Amino acid sequence: MSGAASGADDRRFMALALGLAARGLGNVWPNPAVGCVIVRDGRIVGRGWTQPGGRPHAESVALAQAGAHARGATAYVTLEPCAHHGKTPPCTDALIAAGVARVVTALTDPDPRVAGGGHDRLRAAGIALTEGIMAAEAGQVNAGFLSRVTRGRPYLTLKLATTLDGRIATVTGESRWITGPEARRHVHALRMQSDAVMIGAGTARADDPELTARDMGARHQPLRVVLDSRLSLDPGNRLGRTAGEVPVWLCHGPDAPACRRTAWQASGARLIPVPMGDLGLDIHAVLAALAEAGLTRVMCEGGARLAAALVNAELVDEIWIYSAGRILGGDALAAIGPLGIRRMPQGRPAFRMIAQDWLGDDLFSRWLRR
Repeated sequence: MSGAASGADDRRFMALALGLAARGLGNVWPNPAVGCVIVRDGRIVGRGWTQPGGRPHAESVALAQAGAHARGATAYVTLEPCAHHGKTPPCTDALIAAGVARVVTALTDPDPRVAGGGHDRLRAAGIALTEGIMAAEAGQVNAGFLSRVTRGRPYLTLKLATTLDGRIATVTGESRWITGPEARRHVHALRMQSDAVMIGAGTARADDPELTARDMGARHQPLRVVLDSRLSLDPGNRLGRTAGEVPVWLCHGPDAPACRRTAWQASGARLIPVPMGDLGLDIHAVLAALAEAGLTRVMCEGGARLAAALVNAELVDEIWIYSAGRILGGDALAAIGPLGIRRMPQGRPAFRMIAQDWLGDDLFSRWLRR
């Protein structure tokens, strides 16, 4: 038997499971990124994380590694094991069949197909269950999945690379490069943890970006999402030329010309029609459509106009700021477009800083919505 574990042991092994879960970020959507560690007599006998595309699940990988050693062991799982039949049998059934004596979880799965049913099935089988270990940390790892299930939209991060005076380009629109190579490499690493990178048509036109994770030995790439109400972009740009290799999704309005739709479809891009709002595409509808398509984490690298629309709509969950020791002045392009704010907002700031680090000469900070 695995014997009793202390609270410190539970946290230590759950922390290991959370580290494994994070390996799946960016390549398991629409599934959650889950980690599992199986411990017997204080020794790890199996470990696993959700594999690319969401299958197999973390528990299946860990149980396969543990083999007969899983009997009488404790399984640490970052999210409630599934209890429904999908493309694979329920993980609860696999844990029960393996003979584990105890299961420790961090979060209850809010998916209506699970929602406590996995925990109930484990208890009914006589397996000891401990819930809520490192729940806050697990919530951050799976913030995207939780957002998609409970809010109907992906978790959205706004990335900004700015000067000291909050500018993202010169008066002529030149922006390469505000930050140094260390910061740019860091951006590529964070792209790999996102399901998709999103920009507006203006940024696509001005920068002709690739939006891929480069020089990282990347085994997968994030989707490229572009908001272009009239499909005005030329399919001959870098995104269009590479759409057959790394997926490109174009969110467009109902009046986009048929000839432009045909041209982009010929490039291999996926077209997603959404309704229009007061100032262009309805940004709430855009995120709802992306969630419906399965996306859980979206990183916005768009320009000032798109950033302002997201901030105004209170859709930004987190902000990543790369601040360079440069000054461009008031005639340069601001990081976020006009918001129409006339009076200083009262109360606590909307965002709080949760991390800070130097990347070469640039300062990186993470800000989380309260």
